[in-house]
Amino acid sequence: MSALPQLLDGALLPAGAAAAVYTGTIAAVALTAALARDPLRRRDARETLKVLLRKTRGQ
Repeated sequence: MSALPQLLDGALLPAGAAAAVYTGTIAAVALTAALARDPLRRRDARETLKVLLRKTRGQ
């Protein structure tokens, strides 16, 4: 029997957890960018979003 299903089972949980943390981070920064009262904080949050959502050259 192939070891691929066992390898995938071990890799899916950490990958899903990392994706959930990343999504939560993006959501929190986006909310800060939209709802912060201080213009400087909104600007900083928008700059952070640009870094987190930056496209790489290979895509």
